[in-house]
Amino acid sequence: MSTLERARCGLRAHPLALDAAVAAGVLLCMVVGSFVVPRGRHGVTWGIRTPAVLSLVLMLIGAAALVLRRRRPRAVLAVTGTVSVIELVTGDPRAPVAMSAVVALYTVAATTDRATTWRLGLLTMAGLTAAAMLAGPLPWYAQENIGVLAWTGIGATAGDAVRSRRAVVQAIRDRAERAERTREEEARRRVAEERLRIARDLHDVVAHHIALVNVQAGVAAHVMDKRPDQAKEALAHVREASRSALNELRATVGLLRQSGDPEAPTEPAPGLSRLQELADTFRSAGLPVAVARADQGGELPAAVDLAAYRIVQEALTNVQKHAGPGAEAEVSVVRVGPDLEVTVLDDGPGKPGAPEAGGGHGLLGMRERVTALGGTLTTGPRYGGGFRVHAILPVMTTTAQGEPV
Repeated sequence: MSTLERARCGLRAHPLALDAAVAAGVLLCMVVGSFVVPRGRHGVTWGIRTPAVLSLVLMLIGAAALVLRRRRPRAVLAVTGTVSVIELVTGDPRAPVAMSAVVALYTVAATTDRATTWRLGLLTMAGLTAAAMLAGPLPWYAQENIGVLAWTGIGATAGDAVRSRRAVVQAIRDRAERAERTREEEARRRVAEERLRIARDLHDVVAHHIALVNVQAGVAAHVMDKRPDQAKEALAHVREASRSALNELRATVGLLRQSGDPEAPTEPAPGLSRLQELADTFRSAGLPVAVARADQGGELPAAVDLAAYRIVQEALTNVQKHAGPGAEAEVSVVRVGPDLEVTVLDDGPGKPGAPEAGGGHGLLGMRERVTALGGTLTTGPRYGGGFRVHAILPVMTTTAQGEPV
């Protein structure tokens, strides 16, 4: 940091010292100016006049008042304006006491609003000029009287310009701070959304495959001694389910390990094209699943396709875990106008500890997926037994920027 910068920082840290220095400078200028007489083209003549004692006292009072110009700008303007009027009326020849009023008016304009500047500025200009023209010793048209009007106007204008510049700089700083806060909030929001998405996907993958592994492992343990062939088949299903779970977990963890923006996945995201394959995994685990589709076989947006698949996957997983023995499930996917309706029903009596409608992370994850697409989800027990999951997904979804997907 340079010497000038250090001095500037020191003065900003001690404003009273700066005001005292300004007051001393103004006093010096007033005293020096009181000994000078202008001579038109020939410049000035030094020392041919000596200010009166009253003029020196008024200069000292006006300069002393400037020490408090930032703390009490209006009071300082009143004091300096008063001593200036006294000097303009009584002084002959006049000393430049009005300089202190010009500095005080500049301070008022720089530290208050424009309306106050106009009001006090016009009052000061009119008061000093009228006192000089009407009650002063010089003719009303003397250039010194016009000079009083000009210098007070310059002081008010300069102060208003400084205040406007400070306001512009502060507005720029405020916008920059708001933009920085907005960026930080947006980054935190995106991180939270990404964490929620990853948690939802991990839950769907792990819950589905672990449920199948649990069922098949139980079957294998039950028939291991009496029917080893069936036990081998159940273990093969366990191996297949665990392999699928590891593959999906590896893909998810791979996205988390990327340092930059995630690249396009090497494998397509699961969708309704794998619905029969999904139903077969549950059938192999002993859950009868009937699938009915009337979605016209059209291509769906990737987000809708994935959400529909995950909803069916999670709903069937809940049936497998909570519906009880002998339960059967029905899956229907129907295109109704601009919406895709996905329904999963079961007729199981349920097990103790089964989640209520709206409970459990699985139902919460389904609701978050549907809400993100602007759809609706209805879950709850069926009349006569069983559970129902019904999702309505708009096929034409929109992004956060309002663009269709």
